[in-house]
Amino acid sequence: MDRNSIIGLLLIGAVLIGFSLWNAPGAEELAQKQKTQDSLIAVEQKAKLEAIAAAKVAKSAMPALTDTLSLNGIEQQSDSLRALQLQQQFGSFAAAAEGTEVFTTIENDKLKVTFTNKGGRVHAVELKEYKTSTQKPLILFESDSTVFGLNFFAQNRNVSTNNLFFEPVKKGNKIAYRLNAPGYGYLEYAYTLPASGYMLDFNINISGLEQVIAANINYLELDWKQNLYKKEKDAASEQINSTVYYKYTADEADYLSETSDDEETLPTKVKWVAFKQQYFNTTLIAKNEFDKPTKLSTRHPEGHDSLVKFMTASFTIPYSHKPYESFDMSFYFGPNHYQTLKSYELGMEKLVPLGWGIFGWVNRFIVIPIFNFLGKFDMSYGLIILILTIAIKLMLLPLTYKAYLSTAKMKVLKPEMDEIQAKHKEDPMKGQQELLAMYRKAGVNPLGGCLPMLLQMPILIAMFRFFPASIELRQEAFLWATDLSTYDSILDLPFNIPFYGDHVSLFTILMTISTLMYTYLNSQMTAANPQMKWVMYLMPIMFLGIFNNYSAGLSYYYFLANMISFGQQFLFRAAVDEKAIHAKIQENKKKPNTQTKSKFQQRLEQMARERGVNTKK
Repeated sequence: MDRNSIIGLLLIGAVLIGFSLWNAPGAEELAQKQKTQDSLIAVEQKAKLEAIAAAKVAKSAMPALTDTLSLNGIEQQSDSLRALQLQQQFGSFAAAAEGTEVFTTIENDKLKVTFTNKGGRVHAVELKEYKTSTQKPLILFESDSTVFGLNFFAQNRNVSTNNLFFEPVKKGNKIAYRLNAPGYGYLEYAYTLPASGYMLDFNINISGLEQVIAANINYLELDWKQNLYKKEKDAASEQINSTVYYKYTADEADYLSETSDDEETLPTKVKWVAFKQQYFNTTLIAKNEFDKPTKLSTRHPEGHDSLVKFMTASFTIPYSHKPYESFDMSFYFGPNHYQTLKSYELGMEKLVPLGWGIFGWVNRFIVIPIFNFLGKFDMSYGLIILILTIAIKLMLLPLTYKAYLSTAKMKVLKPEMDEIQAKHKEDPMKGQQELLAMYRKAGVNPLGGCLPMLLQMPILIAMFRFFPASIELRQEAFLWATDLSTYDSILDLPFNIPFYGDHVSLFTILMTISTLMYTYLNSQMTAANPQMKWVMYLMPIMFLGIFNNYSAGLSYYYFLANMISFGQQFLFRAAVDEKAIHAKIQENKKKPNTQTKSKFQQRLEQMARERGVNTKK
């Protein structure tokens, strides 16, 4: 090729390039073109939707011999539009919006846990060692009674995982559910069930979604709701013992109201939250902590006999837009058993309401150790309660004897007391001063019989809290009682008696009768005024209505305590010589009075002096 040909070709190329650049569209033209294309696509989609709607109308009006090929074409268009709609609604998670629900079960010695790929969550939990009050398998919860899933903002859409279909991968006692975002990454729920125990490890793993989840989002919301269904015989008792418990990371456990609707937004970080029923609970535990705020609520159902409570919890899960992040947790599905809960060292034993202050202390360090020790011998719980009662009464024996001795002293002084009161009928304050002077000379403390009995009150109240909260008594039969954890009924009434109930508890009747007898026996030893005696007899009658709906084990314990007290009274009467006591008192009166006056006596004398009464003897 000669020189002129080469120059000609170069000139032609230059002209072509220049012409292309001259005719290239500008930025505004490109934007207008894209807008036109989008409009055409929208018109085309609208036309397709109209065609599908028309086809459906035509299909309903056509005879059976419809053009099959035409309908197949329309259905293919329908599938395409459905996919487009899902893409618009769920973005990268569109493929998970539809699917078939598949269940997978993993078991250990305590739990049978069923999972579902819909939401990638726990579908149901069965506690193998327990039954309902009707002797059916105890299902802690099922999918239709619970909501559990993450909520977050991704690709300008609100995404909730609760109804999306995950892809399961099961390996032995482990199962993982993945929610895939094709082209990006996945969200994974991983579960591991140990060979034994009530814990289920739960991990949320997020991989490659930093471009999917909105850049301005630094947390994910974990939404948990549950309807608690009735599992016990006494629904009313179960309801007032069911609520939401929680534990701050740096503080003790607390709870929402048990008797009324309640809600709370926790201002600091939380270690765990429990949906607690009377004898069982489901607890979600963070390996580290849940970020603030955590929102909790509990609500009483209305018009639902089988429902106990509605409970909700909303957690904050931190998210930092890293290529891979994990948040580790655990579930506890199990009984409210004090030693079991305490063994996890998470403060979960607070789910067992043992009472506050000294009452809780008595239960934790006296009652429960004795109860657990006796439980090792595989004997009837009715017999265990009997032995426990005897053990407690033996521990209190010195106090009981001291109270009886003081009461016996007051009894032998009763004639002198009556004489002084009659002498100073017009001036009770002066009569009281003379009585105190007589007590000092005789060496008798008028409160000596009360203080030892008051020291026994913490144990009585502690037992009042222990028995209704003790899962060991649940469905344990003894004599006519089929379940010591709830009321025993020898007669179901066809009507409800106010302040009593619709049944008759025999253990409560026995407790009431024995209490009345014990009250009568004590009244023979004391010099109580008639009004006080009337109150003392009224209290057992009131307890008849209260305890009729309480744990049969509690009424049985109080009945046994009364019967043992009868035995102690007879032994004390045989051992204590009232004549010898009277002689000792008379001898004390002759001795010089060297006793220091108590503050109570000093206060009474001060009041008397202010009234102009001479208190010197």
